Amino acid sequence: MPNIVTDRFIKCHDYLKSNKLIKSSRQFALELDFLPQSLSEILKKRRDVTIELIRKAVDRFEFNPTFIFTGNGPMFKKQGHDSEMKVLTVVSNKYNKQQIIHVPVMAQASYANETLTKDLIKQLPTFSLPDYRYDVGIHRSFDVGGDAMEPTVFEGDKVVCTFVEPEFWANALRFNHVYVVVTDSDVLVRRLQSKINQDGSIRLICDNDFYETSTIPVGKVREIWHVRVKISPFLQAPSRKLDPQFEREFEGLKQLLFQQTEMISVLNKKINKLSD
Repeated sequence: MPNIVTDRFIKCHDYLKSNKLIKSSRQFALELDFLPQSLSEILKKRRDVTIELIRKAVDRFEFNPTFIFTGNGPMFKKQGHDSEMKVLTVVSNKYNKQQIIHVPVMAQASYANETLTKDLIKQLPTFSLPDYRYDVGIHRSFDVGGDAMEPTVFEGDKVVCTFVEPEFWANALRFNHVYVVVTDSDVLVRRLQSKINQDGSIRLICDNDFYETSTIPVGKVREIWHVRVKISPFLQAPSRKLDPQFEREFEGLKQLLFQQTEMISVLNKKINKLSD
């Protein structure tokens, strides 16, 4: 049973063929440097399309990756501006090293509904981390608001994230990892379970049991960021209680110390009395 991404890929192929934009499926395969026999298996829905084949189709025939992976927008990039890949604003320092842009709580609503202009985004706080992992890719940090993800992250924490390209949402989201999900109205820190290949949705899971799990259509998601590290303004108190045996022994030592202190006090009084 092919997944929904394969179905959309086939739909794009069939459009090219029915509109005589390609002569045959064989020509289509050869132009993508792909075995015609393997393409035939995909078109017959006996196997799923690969990420590499999708990448080649995007480059050669302008398949719209947003349509392929989410079902939104036109099938081909040239059919409308909505099909263009999202362009993210980045900021570099004087050494041409990309900085991490921080999105505080007060700016998150505007960030979500895209009312923050490119110039305003560049005015947000920026920083860098002494780790080679942040020299590659696009990174953001976000303030954590609310208690939905306690005890993993707390309100006031900051999470540093790596951007996940929409073309990889269907197959690259790591099961039960923590992500920042930007919708058209909110910025959410949640644990994700992708169901894009099943029904085009993503499950948003809170670590705080007080909150229920929710499901969102992938078409309502603007950005996804993989959380790599958290920055906390304070250390949490230990959640575990001391071992009961240790507590009893500790209490016994306290009582013994108290008794010895009392004995020393009595001895001091006797010595002072004898010296008078």
